Amino acid sequence: MAIYLTKESKVLVQGMTGGEGMKHTRRMLAAGTNVVGGVNPRKAGRTVDFDDRAVPVFGSVADGMRSTGADVSVVFVPPAFAKAAVIEAADAGIGLAVVITEGIPVHDSVAFTAYARSKGTRVIGPNCPGLITPGQADAGIIPADITKPGRIGLVSKSGTLTYQLMYELRDIGFSTCVGIGGDPVVGTSHIDCLAAFQDDPDTELVVLIGEIGGDAEERAAAYIRDHVTKPVVGYIAGFTAPEGKTMGHAGAIVSGSSGTASAKKAALEAVGVKVGSTPTETARLVLDRLNLL
Repeated sequence: MAIYLTKESKVLVQGMTGGEGMKHTRRMLAAGTNVVGGVNPRKAGRTVDFDDRAVPVFGSVADGMRSTGADVSVVFVPPAFAKAAVIEAADAGIGLAVVITEGIPVHDSVAFTAYARSKGTRVIGPNCPGLITPGQADAGIIPADITKPGRIGLVSKSGTLTYQLMYELRDIGFSTCVGIGGDPVVGTSHIDCLAAFQDDPDTELVVLIGEIGGDAEERAAAYIRDHVTKPVVGYIAGFTAPEGKTMGHAGAIVSGSSGTASAKKAALEAVGVKVGSTPTETARLVLDRLNLL
């Protein structure tokens, strides 16, 4: 089992013929992802060879879905075109749009996440590493060879910390790892992933990685208190961040106690979540909760 992405998922790559799209499509295919097509209106009708796999290019997401039955799109387009790309995917009825692009204007993210939600399309990101179900499929830029299938679910604002926890806990493995992105507006929240992991019978424990700024982690803590029965272990990046400054890809503004790492840690610990002070300590807390120490 997994959340959002499985070996049955059929993936289109919007922007596949660009430099980043080509590089990461090759990686996704190597990880076993069923990439069924790319989207580029100027190159429709062509195919792109990736080692032993020829992947067709379609003129639109709708064309790709009609021809292949695709249900996931991964977006590798420049920031100026990301809004149109997601709206196109939502209009075509794609179930999941994974937006890797960083540097998207916030007003664009507000518009396309709301539009996609109204069309029934789940957006992961923007400015995210995507998600991976180890041994099944990889949609985005997460390295596929640093962990294995297992019983931990992971949801994270930070791409780098996603990779680090995946590696630190590689001997246990993961059901699905979701990098939700650290922008002020994202399409999928900690709470969305917590709900999905709670319902996944093969996820035994959830690791939640947050960052300074905003109140997403505090809201996640309230959700855990009321709805999550599985153990959750947390880590918050930014304990040494100065107050009153905007910093990091989250654009996090810390003012007084609001949005600080300490406040988030306190909110999570108040509902029974063990919170590590470093990624390595967080991994040890996971081992302890799974009775592996």
